[in-house]
Amino acid sequence: MVTAKHEALHRLFQTEPSLLPRTLQILDIPFPDECEVTVINADLTEIVPVERRCDTLLDVRCPDGPYTMIIESQLEEDAAKGDAWAYYVSYLKAKYGHQVVLIVICQKPGTARWAREPKTIGLPGRPTSVLYPVVLGPDNVPAITDRSEAAKDVVLAAFSAITHGTSRRVNVILDALAAALDTIDSDHAGFLAEFTEVGLGDTKARRLWRELMSTKTYRYQSEYAQQLRAEGEARSVLKVLEQRGVQVPDAVRERVMACTDTDLLDELLVRSLKVSSAEELFG
Repeated sequence: MVTAKHEALHRLFQTEPSLLPRTLQILDIPFPDECEVTVINADLTEIVPVERRCDTLLDVRCPDGPYTMIIESQLEEDAAKGDAWAYYVSYLKAKYGHQVVLIVICQKPGTARWAREPKTIGLPGRPTSVLYPVVLGPDNVPAITDRSEAAKDVVLAAFSAITHGTSRRVNVILDALAAALDTIDSDHAGFLAEFTEVGLGDTKARRLWRELMSTKTYRYQSEYAQQLRAEGEARSVLKVLEQRGVQVPDAVRERVMACTDTDLLDELLVRSLKVSSAEELFG
């Protein structure tokens, strides 16, 4: 199932393609910095209507030649993924003619260990194809806990925080990232702050991150904190209606949750104590 956390693990490579060489260098895989990385269409659907879609697909131009890079998020073990990945690799090699590299990103050490196991196709002991993914997980991505180190590469620090979302040291990692975000452009920092929250999913780390964003003061934080406040007030409006036994249609629920005007939300909260139907909120 595609979730926000799943999407965040690979989409950082879509929004920040330059992250690719640095993550490979983490694993001591020699890869030049002077590569041109372009996001390309990840839809691998054939003419026959069978949809096949990888997570992120990058076209990478290096001095030693072009590569097609597949970035896959994997939250849990999945026995069927070996066949799907083998298909992606062979299809893309045939389509583009470039060397194909499969990179799998995991948040759990156990899932990372499973992903590294060779995926074989063919006879036992004499496979026709063996797939060895390049795997990035909490066991080999460094936990960036030092503020100055995080400030040197803020995008990598955000990737580290998301990858270590279930780590015992995630509070220190998040603190370093929050401080590092204050050293870059406010718009970019705000985007990475929101991206980190999505990538952490429904975890204790996400709650820690939201608390950090709500209680600390950073240059990039005002708009983000406003968004968090608006979301909290919107949920309060819906909660009051539910406690009063007022039915809330989906259209009204969506309108309330989409509201970012905190003054209006304050009014809606007052109205929620009195209205007899949810539609009256915006009456």
